[in-house]
Parts: sequence; structure tokens; C-alpha cells
Amino acid sequence: MQRDMELIRKILFVIEDKYVDTWLGSNDIQINGYDMKTVGYHCAILHDAGLVSYYKGQYGNNELQFFGVGRLTWDGHELLDKIKSDTVWNKTKDTIKKKGIPFVLDAVKEIATAITTAMIQTAITGL
Repeated sequence: MQRDMELIRKILFVIEDKYVDTWLGSNDIQINGYDMKTVGYHCAILHDAGLVSYYKGQYGNNELQFFGVGRLTWDGHELLDKIKSDTVWNKTKDTIKKKGIPFVLDAVKEIATAITTAMIQTAITGL
């Protein structure tokens, strides 16, 4: 299965919005246009990347039946804060596409940071 950065962003939004005290189950993280297996896979790799604190999948007949995730980690919050704005997210994707950069986590973080920094500099000089 290929990693889908759009889906990762959507999952981060859901976890930030819905997480309270314990964990979120697969019924809590339903994303339009994606099946549970795909969402579960992406939650697992979010855990692998250190962006969510917990992931556990429950399998039956060699298929994912249910999964649960924990809260966003510090790094998860940092990434989401960088890509939360649709403007920054769209500029980040456009830059990656135009420059032929691989759509990987490090590239997203660095480009989103650079775009945000440029926006801050413009805001400061405009004062």
C-alpha cells in the first residue's frame, strides 16, 4: 500500500479533534473515501513515525478487524500545526510537485516551515 499524505493530514485532524483521555478506535476515525484497512495502515505508519503515541491492530482471518490509536505526540502536533492552514498545505504540495521533490515527511516539514517563515517575515515587514 502506498503512503497517502493527504490521508495522513486528515487523520491528524481527526485525532486532534476527537482525542480526549484514552484512545480512538477505528469507528472514531472514519474518513470519507477511505476504507478501514487503508486508514488503519496509515495510523500504523503514523505511530512508526512517532506522530501518534499508540497503535494497536486487531486481526482476524488475516485481515484488520479493528484498530486503536492514542494521542498525537509532540512531533505529531508540530507537524499538524505546520500543515493545518490550507494555504500552507497547498503551497507545500505545489512546491513539492513543481520541484520534483519526493512527497516525504521531511520534505513536507521543511517546506511547510519555510513557507510559514516567509509568511511571518512578510507580516513583520508589513507592519
